Amino acid sequence: MIIKSLLLLSTLLPSAADAHGVLKLRAGFSNPVLLANTAHTTYLKIAIEGEPIEQASARGPINLAVVIDRSGSMGGDKIERAKEAAMMVVDRLGPNDILSVLAYDDSVTVLVPATKVGDREEIKAAIARLYVGGSTALFAGVSKGISEVRKFLDARRTNRVILLSDGQANVGPSSPNELGRLGMSAAKEGISITTIGIGLGYNEDLMSQLALKSDGNHAFAANAADLNRLFDSELGDVMSVCAKGVVVQIDFGPGVKPMRALNREVEIHGRTATFTLNQVYAKQEKYVLFEVAVDPGKAGSERDAVLATARFKNRDGSDASPVKVQGRVAFTAAAAEIDAKEDREVQVAVTESIAVENNRVAIELRDQGKLKEAQERMEQNSSYVDQQATRLGSKKLKSLGQATKSNAANLDEQKWNATRKQMRKDEHEINTQQSY
Repeated sequence: MIIKSLLLLSTLLPSAADAHGVLKLRAGFSNPVLLANTAHTTYLKIAIEGEPIEQASARGPINLAVVIDRSGSMGGDKIERAKEAAMMVVDRLGPNDILSVLAYDDSVTVLVPATKVGDREEIKAAIARLYVGGSTALFAGVSKGISEVRKFLDARRTNRVILLSDGQANVGPSSPNELGRLGMSAAKEGISITTIGIGLGYNEDLMSQLALKSDGNHAFAANAADLNRLFDSELGDVMSVCAKGVVVQIDFGPGVKPMRALNREVEIHGRTATFTLNQVYAKQEKYVLFEVAVDPGKAGSERDAVLATARFKNRDGSDASPVKVQGRVAFTAAAAEIDAKEDREVQVAVTESIAVENNRVAIELRDQGKLKEAQERMEQNSSYVDQQATRLGSKKLKSLGQATKSNAANLDEQKWNATRKQMRKDEHEINTQQSY
């Protein structure tokens, strides 16, 4: 097993923003000053940050479907906590927001058809009537939730499905690929799906793929008491959307070639790369990391290296002015000049991404029954992250290294299920920069 040993160098370039100040776009190579007369493999971070929404009343309207698993395993505290969380959503939405509430077991029931949040007590009464029993038609539940959102689909609204489940999808399509395709289809319509898995019985691969492909969030509720907190955090994101339908095109200059994206799905064609986001949230940063090949340059020379352009819609659905940022690299014969430009923030992001990649391999090894190999991979990964944490003075990496070491000690049959779910949740959180 080999863990990459990297010289992680970086400096963010100055940001640019459109006239409305909705987004900031930043581009930063792992170091804008490189050793002359040498070919380099280095890293680039393209980051988008949403500007603060000045007043709560300025937020855009919401079109939300809450889809609740009511299969037999949801009995007791789970279903009661799910009802509480759904009722909390009712209280937090405004009169111009659209809400639908659905429940599924073998089939799907629409408890509250998509409607403006008017009579809150009537909506809560419908939620209170939820009961449990039956199997888990998860695909059908999500599909129907999308259909309810589609009734009021509008670019001016934040269109979202929140899915809660504690079990395996055992009625209808049930593979991560099938649910991933459903998520992709929803994303094309501007609908994101957030998935919340509760307990230890759900399929984390399926739930995380559904969220990832639709640009939604993914959360792991170890117990029912976590649901209110997670729903509250999710609403915080939904209510802070400041840009939608974001498409970022990155054009690389001569002598600079993107090799791969580390943390997101990106289309790369020659020297042009493109990635999309369904939405960007106020005061949150989303980014993609590239591994980049840079041809040699002469000492003292500079090169136009990258031009990134973000096109998007404002939260009211109107077209915004594109945001652009340009990056250059320079070449030097002085190693001290290179070292002085290290950007620790970007180094941390790259280290996190590499750690996630290594942990993903460890999960595959453990799934194959190769417990010792998986443990070795994670222990080495923990050491790598710890070394980077010390070098970079990063508390975030220190915490990640400790978590990786702890997970490596919990791979036995009794603990693996919970460990695996937490690792998948952490993977999604790091790769998508999820806020909770």
